[in-house]
Parts: sequence; C-alpha cells; structure tokens
Amino acid sequence: VVSRAEQTEINEGRGFPDGTVALDITVVPKKRVHEALREIVLVGRDFAGVDITREPIHIKPGNHYTMGGVKTDVEGRTDIPGLYAAGETACVSVHGGNRLGANSLLDTLIFGRHSGVDAARRAKRIDASKPSKQVLEEEEAMIADINSRAKGSGRRVSEIKLELGQTMDKYVAVFRDEAGIQQALEIVRRLKEEAASAYIDDHGKVFNQDLIGAIELGYMLDNAECTCIAALERKESRGAQYRTDYPERNDEEWLKHIDVEKTDDGPELSYSEVTITQWQPEARTY
Repeated sequence: VVSRAEQTEINEGRGFPDGTVALDITVVPKKRVHEALREIVLVGRDFAGVDITREPIHIKPGNHYTMGGVKTDVEGRTDIPGLYAAGETACVSVHGGNRLGANSLLDTLIFGRHSGVDAARRAKRIDASKPSKQVLEEEEAMIADINSRAKGSGRRVSEIKLELGQTMDKYVAVFRDEAGIQQALEIVRRLKEEAASAYIDDHGKVFNQDLIGAIELGYMLDNAECTCIAALERKESRGAQYRTDYPERNDEEWLKHIDVEKTDDGPELSYSEVTITQWQPEARTY
C-alpha cells in the first residue's frame, strides 16, 4: 500500500526530478528516532549524507523480497536429490503472493533449520561422492571465457546489470501492465545476448567481485526473464503483483502457483495447486 502510494505520487508528477518522494520524520523527537530507527539513521548518514532527524530523506519503492524461488518441500528438499534450498532463495510457499513484515524469519529460522537437519541426516546415510569432472571443466571453461573477452569487445558487465535493474524497476515493479512487461521481456532477452560477450576489467584471482558479478549476471537475467513471463501469464492482481490492466484478484482462474522450468527452448510454465487449510483467501480492506 505504501509503495503504491509513493509510486503514484512519482508517476503523477508530484515527486522530485530524480524520481523520489521525501520522507520527513523531523517531527519525531530525536531521541526516539535514534532508539527506534538507529540503522536508518546510519544509512541516511553514510549513504545519502543526510541527518534524518534534521531534514527529509529522498526515498522510492525498491525490491525488498522475492516470494518465489526454488520449489521445495517443508524439509528444504528440491526435485534434485541432495540439493536443498532455504530462505529467500527457496519457495516452500508460506507467504503466498505477498510477505508480511518480519515473516521472512519463518524462511530463515524455521525452514533453514529443517533443511539443515534433513541434509545432515542424509549425509550420514550416503557415501561421499566426488565432484563431477564434467561440471568442474564446464565451470573452468566459463570463467576462462569471461576472462578472455577483450575490453571493448562488448559492453561492460556492470552496464548490463544497471540497464537490467532500470528496466525491471520501470516495467515490472509496483505497477505492471501487458505492454510494459512485454517491453521488459524484450529488453531482458536482448541483454542475455549482449551478456555473452560482456567483459570485465578485473582479472585478478583473489576475491574478484567483477568476475563474481559476471557469473551472477546470467542468473539475474534468467530470473528476470522468468519473472516477466510469469507476470504476463498471471492476468490478475494478487499480492505484490498489481496489474493495472487486471486490477482485481481472480481466485476462480488464478488461485494457483505458476511453476517455471528451464528447458532448451527457454522457460516453460506449468501450474500447481495452492494448499489451503484453515485460512481462506479474503479481500484486504483498510
């Protein structure tokens, strides 16, 4: 609700030229701010150069949490034997379409423990296996390929990551519609092609953040493509997905999960049922 209100002000021209609105808490006693919002005070000081107890700070909606993720059971097990996922990277589906504040602790503490305990039990039952030589060779070849790209052979990895973030922020964020999501999908697919020749500046072998960023970029683009495709497919508004061309929730057709599987022909969609026990979905009213 707050994000939509902020973005509405920005979209309708009542924000600042840099695409932000002002958060003013100077009316709150300084002592109270330091007690309740100490981390925010430090963030404002260190990253924006603003003392939030004395002047407003510019803000805008940002990506906070991913409700989707790697599909798991309650023990953190995936469809691949021995591969576990927990926390924000996983989707055991305790949040539905929107996560309430502080509920991420459920992912990290509860299911983090469950997956850790189950993984330990599994490790006791099986013999240690050697890493696949083929996989290791493929990883080495990927890193060698990134390092071999000459400066100027394509775009910098950092430039592509920046455009990706700007694209998703513009078209697949607080407000979405078919035209915007389709535009984002086309850009993401272009960026995937450009990423194949993107280069890095740092070729060091110790804690090379540039190289890590290049490796991460491919996964970021895959994630963005899946997000766009699923957002296009879900022709309704539910939780964090608010489509201005389909502003209402449609339980009759869309009370289901969209599952995405990577194939040689690109992401493939399927559906799975939502497990509902005690609490039935209801309209949120304020």
